[in-house]
Amino acid sequence: MSTAATVGDLIERLGGIDPKRILWEPRPGTATERDLIDVVDGDHKRLCELVDGTLVEKAMGSEQSFLAATLIGFLAPYVRARRLGKVGGADAMMRMLGGNVRLPDVAFITRSRWLALRDRRAAITDLSPDLAVEVLSKKNTRREMARKRTEYFARGTRLVWEVDLRRRTVTAYTSATDGETLSETDSLDGGDVLPGFRLQLVDLFNDPSDADE
Repeated sequence: MSTAATVGDLIERLGGIDPKRILWEPRPGTATERDLIDVVDGDHKRLCELVDGTLVEKAMGSEQSFLAATLIGFLAPYVRARRLGKVGGADAMMRMLGGNVRLPDVAFITRSRWLALRDRRAAITDLSPDLAVEVLSKKNTRREMARKRTEYFARGTRLVWEVDLRRRTVTAYTSATDGETLSETDSLDGGDVLPGFRLQLVDLFNDPSDADE
């Protein structure tokens, strides 16, 4: 098999992503969790996921990062005040079935599941979040995101929010394929995962600091 065919097959398996997001050292197919930890927590920190033994850089720009932080700012006080669990950011590594490791942009884990990990909390959390949030970049592909959702729900995630900053929408998935797309005139609720949580999407997308004086 030619090198070109091999690379093409790899890109296809990863969901048709931009090959510039693939780390070629260690060689694709041979990367381990230790390699991932060294990249994510190393001196030259890069947010990557481990997919089929390949390190893949997350497609997240500054706007997506700030929006994720804004969402954490809404979620964390609600969760903390009610002792519902833990809210984490994009460097929280989560182990999926089959050995992949995903880094949702925002993650919520219920208190009971978090406490169950008390004696085995490590650099890579051995579960999937109850709520996983992915803030989309133009570099994300539909097939890549569909695969992520499949992995999340197979591992026990109950709710996935995909935030599209460009379209100013959030699609709330209750399974890998069943999702409702909400616009900024709608409100987003936590369902059974975060009972009582409700966020007007206009408050998520419209940052007061962006307004002219």
